[in-house]
Amino acid sequence: MTPILELKGITKRFPGVLANDHIDLTLNKGEILALLGENGAGKSTLMNILYGLYQPDEGEILVNGEKVTINSPTDAINQGIGMVHQHFMLIPVFTVFLAFFILGERLSLRGAAGVTLTVLGLLISQSHDLRQLRRKSLSKNLSQSGM
Repeated sequence: MTPILELKGITKRFPGVLANDHIDLTLNKGEILALLGENGAGKSTLMNILYGLYQPDEGEILVNGEKVTINSPTDAINQGIGMVHQHFMLIPVFTVFLAFFILGERLSLRGAAGVTLTVLGLLISQSHDLRQLRRKSLSKNLSQSGM
């Protein structure tokens, strides 16, 4: 089976910092992948590359087995890649539903958000204000769901 997403040899350098050093990542259909690491480990940099906010210095991105170039978030969205940023203050007055709407879901939006929240086992209404969501409550819900 061809992976739906592959990152091969992704490297990103900033002045004086090697943020990503030949990172390989494979995502198959139906998988949920978690990217964990300490602050400064390069997680956000890698996701910003995948979403077209940064360009890799080396490496390639493949979607459904085909090499793609992602130069912008629009390119990422056109490839079916969306990103929810970790900083809720970017859109503090939006509801969970509207945050999903921003990603450009092409499915029934309320249905898409409901399915995602159910899969993650989170007890969060789509009408919640994002300011109400706190890391502690999300961690509690994730641990209760067995994730």
